Amino acid sequence: MRKIGLATIAWWVPHAVYAHGAPPEAAAPSWTFDPWIVAPLITFGLMYSIGRLVLATKGRKRIWQDVVCAAGWLTLVGALVSPLHWIGERLLSFHMIEHEILMAVAAPLLVIARPVGALLWSLPRRLRLTIGRAMRHVLATKLWAFSSTGRNATLLHGIAIWAWHAPALFDAAVGNILLHRLQHLSFFLTAILFWWSVFRRSDTGSAAWHVFVTMLHTSILGALMALAPHLLYRQQADAAAVWGLTPLEDQQLAGIIMWVPAGTIYAGAALALIALWIRRAGQDRERTDALHAS
Repeated sequence: MRKIGLATIAWWVPHAVYAHGAPPEAAAPSWTFDPWIVAPLITFGLMYSIGRLVLATKGRKRIWQDVVCAAGWLTLVGALVSPLHWIGERLLSFHMIEHEILMAVAAPLLVIARPVGALLWSLPRRLRLTIGRAMRHVLATKLWAFSSTGRNATLLHGIAIWAWHAPALFDAAVGNILLHRLQHLSFFLTAILFWWSVFRRSDTGSAAWHVFVTMLHTSILGALMALAPHLLYRQQADAAAVWGLTPLEDQQLAGIIMWVPAGTIYAGAALALIALWIRRAGQDRERTDALHAS
């Protein structure tokens, strides 16, 4: 455990970077330079900044939106580029932290920020109009309407989580860079879809229910990992001893991270939505009573 603490302190010390994490002989946590991750992050940041500057010249200034978007972007960098990713390739528990940041922190922040408008305004007018027409195409709107409903988005997100945590598929993703990228992408995109359905598509009561269901099934998965009497994931087992953990202890810690801290985020979101639902219901009742009284 002492080694994990020292490694955590060293997270923000830059080291040499490689295509997909540091080489096996690297002794200290290092920053990760994967062009397939860094290029989209830089592109997103530049496009959003340009788009917001263009919108600012038109008098559309939303500082809170920029702050939330920046926070979401920085959490993505922290999960995918910082030394957290390096450690996550060696310890299942830190790998789980990386996943939870993608799904339960970065995704809802970006959904709240609604960056699509700024991204479109960063493009030349003709390209912007072409993409806008494509987004309004009947097939695109029908597909989005179907997949972003609360039930379907919750189901798709749940399938992605459970499928990728099947031992054979999870171990394959750890050992294969293409599968690893696909795993992270599916986690993130289905999380975006899920949180969009929660914040933008569903009424408050239904949104609270879908968040609660997600908290419930992810907590069950975390509990299964934490309480399993034998090792489920073997791809990272050999590295755990270097960090003062047995492979089973690393797996149990990963399960607890999914079960408790991540579950707390979902529970907090569900409780906030329930409180908002009750408040709105009370306000609607007061309006109804006032109308009847008049």
